[in-house]
Amino acid sequence: MSAPGDSPRTVALTAAREAGRILLAHLGRVEHVRYKGTIDLVTEADEASERRITEIIRASFPDDQILAEESGASGRPAERRWLIDPLDGTTNYAHAYPFFAVSIALELRGELQLGIVLAPALGELFLAERGAGAFLNGERLATSQTDTLIRSMLTTGFHYQRELILRNLPAFERLLLTSQAIRRDGSAALDLCYVAAGRFDGYWEIGLQPWDTAAGALMVREAGGTLTDGAGEPYRLGADAIVASNGRIHQQLLAGIRGEGGEP
Repeated sequence: MSAPGDSPRTVALTAAREAGRILLAHLGRVEHVRYKGTIDLVTEADEASERRITEIIRASFPDDQILAEESGASGRPAERRWLIDPLDGTTNYAHAYPFFAVSIALELRGELQLGIVLAPALGELFLAERGAGAFLNGERLATSQTDTLIRSMLTTGFHYQRELILRNLPAFERLLLTSQAIRRDGSAALDLCYVAAGRFDGYWEIGLQPWDTAAGALMVREAGGTLTDGAGEPYRLGADAIVASNGRIHQQLLAGIRGEGGEP
């Protein structure tokens, strides 16, 4: 259990691990599901995980602002802001598909400082600190060396809103034919971590929220990758689209997303 005086890193790790235990305790036994939209669901595990994370952070940093997926913003505007996704991959989780994660990030004056993504069912803990690198279970991460799109394994996601699904389909079709493969696993936080780990060479998605991408974005940057929006500008939390890669295929990936120049 964290205590007043603990570092943000210690507090975030404690919160992520306790949230992970809550998620594992409910896995395969979800009883209560409510819907925020036609297919956008929330389980009791999302809510219990978020409550516990928030309690732990508030115990050590009562004056910090928190932005969490289920409860929104709390606390007055402050130099430090925590961004929390208590269960990224809720649909996966509700079906007992083990690709889901807890995501916790910390901003200082608008700059990401710390990112933690815990995949409790997979036994994987990703951690990044600004200027200090990105790690998986203590081992330093680096993005892949792949330099051509046709040799790249990519990943993407499809939003809960049907109109955003339709917006992404043309890029999906183009890139499916001009890359080695595309996966769609249902967790933006883990997709970004997998780019950082070199498992995926590139990733893109439309319509994500800051809590979806904050920790994973820092992971990619600290592993040596490249992050932009769909226009190729430096990625900012809340942008309409996120594009992440090892850097070597980034322009090819952007071209494929935009449909520029025939084959990207």
